[in-house]
Amino acid sequence: MLFGNSKRSLFFNPGNRKSGVDEDTMRNEVDHIKEDDVEIVLENEEAIHKKFSGPNSLSKYAELGKIMLAMLRDFKTGTYRGVPWFTIATIVLGLLYILNPMDIIPDFIPGVGYIDDLAVLSIGMGWIESDLHRYLDWRLQQAKE
Repeated sequence: MLFGNSKRSLFFNPGNRKSGVDEDTMRNEVDHIKEDDVEIVLENEEAIHKKFSGPNSLSKYAELGKIMLAMLRDFKTGTYRGVPWFTIATIVLGLLYILNPMDIIPDFIPGVGYIDDLAVLSIGMGWIESDLHRYLDWRLQQAKE
């Protein structure tokens, strides 16, 4: 059991990695994200919120986490489909990585435990930034209607 009560297994298991986070490794991992992984992220939404809102360096990214989770929810419900699977998979990969406390640099190490989480978020954001902007534009449009 990787996350909470979920009995699903994931291909993504950063705790077993011997090397650091890099763009090629992330791209390879994104290719292995499946629709079931979206469910795992959404089932663990509360734990992800805690990671973003706690007294750590990820608190600066709390709004970004909320946007990514909202996009996943809207994608899953079919409300918003104007997004490529690569973007959804990148969001899922990033949030699963943040959720996992035993990643390349374990989160419980004071001061440095979130450096790798920020690296994963930064790389992923570079890939999906325009899709997140389109999603936010769509949400604003929906709010006006």
